[in-house]
Amino acid sequence: MSESSSAAAPGPRRTAVMTVLTVVAGAVDAVSFLTMGKVFCALATGNVLFLSFALAGEGDVPVARPATAIGAFLAGAALGALALPRLAARGRPWFALGLAGEGLLLTLGGAVAVVRHGDAPAAVAGSDLVVVGAVALAMGLRAATALRLGVPGMPTLLSQTAIAQLVADVLKEPRAALRGMSDRQRHARTRWTATVLGIFAGGVLGTLLLVPLGTGRALFVVAAVVLLLAATHLAVREAP
Repeated sequence: MSESSSAAAPGPRRTAVMTVLTVVAGAVDAVSFLTMGKVFCALATGNVLFLSFALAGEGDVPVARPATAIGAFLAGAALGALALPRLAARGRPWFALGLAGEGLLLTLGGAVAVVRHGDAPAAVAGSDLVVVGAVALAMGLRAATALRLGVPGMPTLLSQTAIAQLVADVLKEPRAALRGMSDRQRHARTRWTATVLGIFAGGVLGTLLLVPLGTGRALFVVAAVVLLLAATHLAVREAP
């Protein structure tokens, strides 16, 4: 997978990697919302709304939790926006390093959760803002990494745009699937569909498989997937 920006059409390998990362984002939000209290560490829009509810004194949401998630997400996005171009300019594998940074931050969040709360959800002792901050920082870095890679329709953290693009394309050419689509249209619909289903699948898997593990161990599993992707990318990139 080339590490140049989005000038070239994304191939199947790149689409597959972004699909896995989309599933991971859905799982992260399942873990964060269900075990850290009412907060999304990947879906920044949800935190903006939670913060607005909290400031308005409704919804039983403390200001500190969504504010921490938003601030950490912004910091992670800024970190990625500054560091990734510099790594690319030096010929470094910026995509793999971005994923590695995300995985290490998720591991940090998991370690803090395990040390402070054991196998219990982080929300048991009140929302743990350090855990929330570490995971949201990781997701902000992810946002910058995905933005730089620039796979159309696959931001990996949200599905609204992909849903709108898919619906618009189907309504524009409703019979395309029957009479045959161009390669470009088929690949675009594949990416949009993968984004929507990836977020959904991640939410289901996170709820059924990760949430029962407790916050810390769930984050360790997610971090392991991201780090494995980073290592695999390095291996494939360096292969002849």
